[in-house]
Amino acid sequence: QVQLVESGGGSVQPGGSLRLSCAASGSILTINFKGWYRQAPGKQRELVATITKSGSANYADSVKGRFTISTDSAKNTMALQMNSLKPEDTAVYFCNADITLVQPVGTIGLPDYWGQGTQVTVSS
Repeated sequence: QVQLVESGGGSVQPGGSLRLSCAASGSILTINFKGWYRQAPGKQRELVATITKSGSANYADSVKGRFTISTDSAKNTMALQMNSLKPEDTAVYFCNADITLVQPVGTIGLPDYWGQGTQVTVSS
């Protein structure tokens, strides 16, 4: 039906960088990427960064100045550039989007659709 696939996660040392990508596929009529979230073991899922359809971004205080969110609607992708990574950034990172799919007759709306997540581990 539709896929949101996160990639780019991995294991890095403190101070390192990673760039996460979220790619959408399927019979998509429209997509509005909403942002990135993360969830560490034993903790609730938390907001990392949001982005509006006009491109305005907001960040959690914990990542301000270190992370940058961006979208490329023409390519159906969203990215999260993560610099100066800290051990507390360790989590599974998820992308979220508002998607409208094309059907043989009409459309179907998926206003709060999540990817499967990608693991980010920051340790020495």
